[in-house]
Order: sequence, then C-alpha cells, then structure tokens
Amino acid sequence: MLASPTPHRAEIEHRVRRILYERLGRPVPTQALGPNPLVVNVSARHCHLTPAAVETLFGPGRTLTPMKWLYQKGQYAAEESVTLIGPRSRIISNLRILGPCRDLNQVELALTDAIALGFEIPVRQSGTIKGTPGCMLMGPAGFLELSEGVIRAAPHVHMSPDDAAFYGVKPGDFMRLRVGGACGITFERMLVRVHEDFKLEIHIDTDEGNACVLRPDSTVELLK
Repeated sequence: MLASPTPHRAEIEHRVRRILYERLGRPVPTQALGPNPLVVNVSARHCHLTPAAVETLFGPGRTLTPMKWLYQKGQYAAEESVTLIGPRSRIISNLRILGPCRDLNQVELALTDAIALGFEIPVRQSGTIKGTPGCMLMGPAGFLELSEGVIRAAPHVHMSPDDAAFYGVKPGDFMRLRVGGACGITFERMLVRVHEDFKLEIHIDTDEGNACVLRPDSTVELLK
C-alpha cells in the first residue's frame, strides 16, 4: 500500500518564506500572505471511472491501485491505465486513471489530443458531461463504450473556504492567473471551485502549460 503523502514542497516553502520576510522586517508579498501556498500544476490527459467501469475493463472484483499521491487530499494516479479509441479508430494508449473512483465516467484531454484523435470536444467543468462526445475504452479484460464524457477541462482553481475568503471569491466565480517568464501569459478564466478539503491549487492542461512554459520556478500570481 502506498504510504500517505508527506507535506508538499510548496507548503514548506510557503511557511519558510513568511518566516524569512518577518525576520528580515520586510513586507510579505501579497501572494505569501494567504493562508496557504499557491500551487500551479499541469494536468495531463487522464480519465475518471466508476467502480463498475473498472470491473468491466480489468475484471470482476478489481479495484484501482494507488501509484502516486496527488496534491489534493485522497487523490492519486493509479497503476492502471486504459487505451482510448477515438473517431476513425485513432488511439491513445496508456491513458492514466485517477482515483478514487467516481460516480460517472469522464475522459479529460487537451485540445492537441482531441485534434489528433479527431474529436471536437467542449470546455467543461469536471462532471458536466451532458451533450459531450463519447469514446471506447479498452482494458485487459474488456471494452467499455461511453456515450458521452470526453471533455477539455476548464482551467480551474481548487481552494478551501479560508482561501476563498482571503481572495474574496465564491464557487463559480472566475479569477485570473498571471504566469511570468519569457513566455508570460495571463489566463483570464480560472473557474473557482471551493471545498473544505481542497488545497489551493490551479490545474491547467498540457497545452496551456506549454504555452506559458510553466516550470517549477515560474512566478505565478492569482488575481481576482
């Protein structure tokens, strides 16, 4: 069994940075004043599955096996992956499954992925899949045909109620993300998602991450 995740590097750096500014008697940057550190992560293509879908693809009684813990509490990349079969039989192999299981099946792709597969997919909030394209998934034990569920996930920010209060926003609002560097970009529509278990984290897809050349040392700022 995979051990529980240790504190993320960003959380440790956030605490150390505040202490250093205070000891030096210097003003603490606004971004460091918040209750939690801001983390921006690139979310590669993946899927979410129901327990029934996992059994269809991997066999009766099979469950997901955690391989790597993600930043959000209880979320992980599973050891299991599937093959996605799109229009005109174009495929993506080794599509990672994220756990734990959900109550609907959903595939999240970047626009580049969708073009390569021959899909026309809408930008949607996770879980809002009505009217979206479907696909075929293949696992070692069988096939699963989805009538809907293939989306490009809307860029979004996870935050706790304390973070939401600090930034003065509520669920469903939009914020801006400013990324510095040689290819600096400001993303104008970061959907706000709030839950008591959320850590402050922004998710952008691989196309968006590549466009701004996001790196671990990139300067990032979340703006109302």
